[in-house]
Amino acid sequence: MFQRSVVTFFFVSAVAFCTAQNSAVVHPPKLTPQLSGTTQLLIAVSPVNSQIVWAAGTGGTYVVTTDGGATWNSGVVPGAENLQFRDVQGVSDKVAYLMSIGDSTTDFRIYKTFDGGSTWHLQFVNHTASAFYDCFAFWAPNRGIAHSDSVNGTFPDVRTFSGQRWHSISGSMPPALPGEASFSSSGTCITTQGDSNAWITTGGSTLSRVLATTDAGDTWNAYDTPLISSPSAGGLSIAFRDAMHGIVGGGDLAVNYRIQAATSDDGGHTWTLTKKPPLGGTIFGLAYAKGMTLENSGNTDPAFERTVVITAEDAPNFDKGAAAWSPDEGQTWYRLSNASGYWAVGFANPHAGWFVGNNGQILKISF
Repeated sequence: MFQRSVVTFFFVSAVAFCTAQNSAVVHPPKLTPQLSGTTQLLIAVSPVNSQIVWAAGTGGTYVVTTDGGATWNSGVVPGAENLQFRDVQGVSDKVAYLMSIGDSTTDFRIYKTFDGGSTWHLQFVNHTASAFYDCFAFWAPNRGIAHSDSVNGTFPDVRTFSGQRWHSISGSMPPALPGEASFSSSGTCITTQGDSNAWITTGGSTLSRVLATTDAGDTWNAYDTPLISSPSAGGLSIAFRDAMHGIVGGGDLAVNYRIQAATSDDGGHTWTLTKKPPLGGTIFGLAYAKGMTLENSGNTDPAFERTVVITAEDAPNFDKGAAAWSPDEGQTWYRLSNASGYWAVGFANPHAGWFVGNNGQILKISF
């Protein structure tokens, strides 16, 4: 669920500082601008590893790097020129998936390339009236799930175990609350972990919930969160660093200063609000700096196990915003400054992460 028009927001990047906390010095990340080769808005990003990264956005556009962002190649998927890619999943330098939204029922699509973007294969076209596919996520290169807003009390989600054909699992999903939906702000309203765990964050109704599966979508449970929820509010982004520990972020797209985040240490069953991030607006996207790619778990440095980076927009004008990071899953936050225009963030590992956003902007973030 998301307004069809492109919503502009800005984040503010790092200023040099050191602060003492628990007798330790906390250092800000290093930020390095990169050139994407496009001026289209980039909405979602998917690092495969520290060298290979895919991103995608408006105008049917995708970009890919195979050298850590020193150079980027951009392209447009034929037939998708009028669509927005709201999510991307990189598998390798040759293989990637894209998920689109648009104004008509059949504009919700999934594409896949096997040759680095030279050709794209249309795998899924939505035919369910009023469906709105917000995000997808993968357990393995050929095993993934795509999530939609509810339609008549049902989530028309689809799943693939072949990487080729997508099948409905709507009958396995928990019943939806009236108006329950997710938000396609950065393609991060769903996350996967391990071989079969997945979590979806929702809003749009009287409660913001997390829908969780431990068997790759065969069965689901729904758990309440303390995030505010309304037709314009709820959870927008979710991530888990292992099977038990995760973070969800959101707020209210219509009311400023209602930004929220919450953490879970029991697999998403219960949630506790973090300290309020030092930003206005709503969390658009979040990611653990440890990384969570299909290639590996990203568990490369225990010092950054609990480090989280968030991007935010500033309601109600959608023309200001910020970003922040936390070394301890939201118990302390540090605002970043002196940059603007980034929607999504993703990491291969703590030393190789990327922000993407307005006008094709890309910024590498390294702890």
